[in-house]
Amino acid sequence: MFAKKKGVFALITTIIGIAGVSVGVAALITTLAVMTGFQSEIKEKLIGAQSHVLVFGYMPEDIYKEKLAAIEKLPLVAAAAPEVYGQAIMTFQGRSNGIMLRGLNPDDEKKINNLMTSFTEGSFEPVVKKGEDTPPAQIVLGEELANNMGVNVGDDLILVSPSSITTSAGMFPKMKKFRVSGLIKTGYYEFDNTIAYTTLAWASDFLGLKKGANSIAIKLKNIDDADKAASQISALLNYGYTVRTFAQLNSTFYAALKLEKAVMFIILFLIILVASLNIASNLILLGTEKLRDIGIMRSMGASPLRISRIFIWEGLMIGTAGIICGLLLAFLLCWIIATFNIVQLPGDIYYLTKVPVDMQLSDVLSVVIGSYIVCFAAAIYPALRASRVSPTDAIRYG
Repeated sequence: MFAKKKGVFALITTIIGIAGVSVGVAALITTLAVMTGFQSEIKEKLIGAQSHVLVFGYMPEDIYKEKLAAIEKLPLVAAAAPEVYGQAIMTFQGRSNGIMLRGLNPDDEKKINNLMTSFTEGSFEPVVKKGEDTPPAQIVLGEELANNMGVNVGDDLILVSPSSITTSAGMFPKMKKFRVSGLIKTGYYEFDNTIAYTTLAWASDFLGLKKGANSIAIKLKNIDDADKAASQISALLNYGYTVRTFAQLNSTFYAALKLEKAVMFIILFLIILVASLNIASNLILLGTEKLRDIGIMRSMGASPLRISRIFIWEGLMIGTAGIICGLLLAFLLCWIIATFNIVQLPGDIYYLTKVPVDMQLSDVLSVVIGSYIVCFAAAIYPALRASRVSPTDAIRYG
């Protein structure tokens, strides 16, 4: 690499090899950092509107209070709150849309997640119009859902339950009037477009749960203990209840993110693979230029293994120079992206105004180790080719 008598073409290929590895390493680390940043932001928004662990199963009022007390005594649990989940059809001025109705106690929900801090308009307090003594039940909509339905704070709408009520005239769907008291923007489109929130009492009454609940939301002291905590909660509860972690509730989404990251890693790693071919061609050219020197070394007693080691070290030195330059370039790019708002994202689509960056040590190490392996593999053939040179032929034709 630092030979004094090195051909111009060999020098150029060496520089190209270093530059190729540098660009590949920088592109791969920067891309992984940006993708990890997006994943972290999305994960934060998901958890900010959900709980770490969720228990499903119908519980009368006295039973869920008993279960809550038992769950909150577990050492891994920080807080727990009862919730109600159910499906309904929302109708407003001739428009209809299927929604997920979520019942909760606002004060208890503050202990579980950040949902109560996501209001863009209004609150959970009922909206009382002039001349009314008793307003309709309050309901809070996701901002996207409200925009799609053309609903504003203070508008009245009708929810239709999938369950029916029996009267003397026959079976009729259960309907109830609600008044929009607020709008919420969690930052996750699926939630903001499909979920409506009301109090635990109103949701329980509407879904026919008789003041009961059908789920318990649980916040953990450490989110990394979700699987362990879920096992402890399952052992604590009787049969008939299902315990799911946040990762299990969003398993399809997380699987898609992991697959996307893996595919991008493979595609961008091809840049480093192409750069390794430049390293191989450089070493083959070096072996041709130094054929006479190799013959002299062999005649003086140098073993084929020693010759091959020289070429492998040459390949690793080129790879090391490229990796170091690539790391410096990647750190610079990530700093620029994180510090300056170069790429402006539309907030109404991504709920972010600039590209998030989260550089993980595991991603950097995987790129560095993978690059070293590729550079080492690229040097094997030139090293073996040089080690098999006959000393007499090398001196004669070198």
